[in-house]
Amino acid sequence: MDPKFLGQASPLPANPEAAELDYVPNPRNTPYLVRFTAPEFTSLCPVTGQPDFAHLVIDYVPGATIVESKSLKLFLGAFRNHAAFHEDCTVGIGERLFGEMAPLWLRIGGYWYPRGGIPIDVFWQSGEPPASVWIPDQGVPGYRGRG
Repeated sequence: MDPKFLGQASPLPANPEAAELDYVPNPRNTPYLVRFTAPEFTSLCPVTGQPDFAHLVIDYVPGATIVESKSLKLFLGAFRNHAAFHEDCTVGIGERLFGEMAPLWLRIGGYWYPRGGIPIDVFWQSGEPPASVWIPDQGVPGYRGRG
C-alpha cells in the first residue's frame, strides 16, 4: 500500500470533512506508542471568527495500521478555516483517528491558549491504555501567562 500524499504536491483541504487521512500497514507486531505533537494548531472561534491556537499532543498504540504523517498534517491544517469550539475540535480529531485507524488505544490533549482570559484544555482517550506500553506524560505545562 503506497501512501497517497507522500512525495506529491498536496493542497490543504478546504475543511476537516474534506481531508482524507491515509493509513499504512503497521511495520511492527509489538505494542508501542506513537506521539504526534502539533504546537501551532489553529482553528476559528465559531462566535467571533477570530483564530484560536492550541498545542495538540496525539498519542496512540497502533493496531494493524499507522496514520501517514503528511495526511495528518493536511487534516490538522484543514482546521485553519474551520469554526468550532475547542472541545469539538479536540474530541473530533481523536474520535476520527480512533474510528478510522482502529488503534489499540488513543488519547489527545488539546492545550488551548486563552480566549477571554481563560485557557481551555481538552482531553479525550479511547479507554485504558495497554498495560505493557510505556505511556509518558504529554509534557505540556498548564498555562501560566507571564507568571
